[in-house]
Amino acid sequence: MSVRITELDDNTTGLWESYVAGHPESTLFHTLIWRDAVTEAFGHASRYLMAVRDQRVVGVLPLTRVDSRLAGTLMVSVPYGVYGGSLADDDETHHALLDAAMALATQVGAQWLDIRSIHARWPDLPVSDRYVTFRRRLPDDPNRVLADLPRKARAAARQARERFGLVSRFDEARLDEVWMLYSQSMRRLASPNYPLRFFRSLMQRTRSESAGGERIGHLVQIVEHQGRAIAGLVSFIHRDTLLPYFAGCDDRFEKYHPNNFMYLAAMEKGVGTGCRQFDFGRTRVDNKGSYDFKRFQGFEPTPLQYQYFVPAGGRAPDLTPNNPKLQLSRRVWPRLPLAVTRPLGAWLSKSIPG
Repeated sequence: MSVRITELDDNTTGLWESYVAGHPESTLFHTLIWRDAVTEAFGHASRYLMAVRDQRVVGVLPLTRVDSRLAGTLMVSVPYGVYGGSLADDDETHHALLDAAMALATQVGAQWLDIRSIHARWPDLPVSDRYVTFRRRLPDDPNRVLADLPRKARAAARQARERFGLVSRFDEARLDEVWMLYSQSMRRLASPNYPLRFFRSLMQRTRSESAGGERIGHLVQIVEHQGRAIAGLVSFIHRDTLLPYFAGCDDRFEKYHPNNFMYLAAMEKGVGTGCRQFDFGRTRVDNKGSYDFKRFQGFEPTPLQYQYFVPAGGRAPDLTPNNPKLQLSRRVWPRLPLAVTRPLGAWLSKSIPG
């Protein structure tokens, strides 16, 4: 029997969540938790596609329409997420979902269809070589995490804890502090920050560690030096994977190795909660600082096979930091006060879907 493609509505959300929860390749970004947080924080319209065969769901493709002031209309799977793309029972369903997505992108006048798949699904679509991801198995015992780090990373983390007295605290009541540190770091990196309401919306939706039969939770972490917050991290837990996602650090304290210590403490906490994999997320291959730091922690890069489609009359946007048209603003951004970059970054991020 042929595959029928429908759009998700209020009557079929349970079917979507059940399918995603049961698919071995699903991620946090395929869940409606992520969709709802994006809608609440940014106002983007979702166009989630579901494949049905013989009255049974056999595939899904989350899509969101982003009307960008900088790049026109974009269709993204999924915005502000590391991963996305289709989940399906077979190749026929993958292709049916792609055909529907391309037709939808053309129908709405999109410039670009961005599919953030871990593995390339469609031989006829181009594959972007811009990003890699870093993943590694975690030990069974929190006390083994430090020993599993490479020698130099282990020394830096131990020095932070034992010599400089850094302390890690896990407390979701300190979410706003993490966001302030994150937005401070984003200014230093000349990048717009996401709004605080996005953080809060995700926290509200992942407070429980159980949703739709799968384990989804979060950790809010603060690193202190002599009682002062100097670094912070929000991580998500999906099944047995810990995914650090929003991080910030007061660079005046970098001599104390707060980032080395912060990720060590996150891994130790994750192992204690049952996590068996640490997903360091994606990094641009030309982002030498982030790329080298993750390798320094003992992680090796794996290419992400994002795919894309440019409808007739469309064009591929360049919203990366290397775009020559953005160089002037990137030179100015770190010099602006946080009172300006925080609200302006939150506004701009609506047009830059990550």
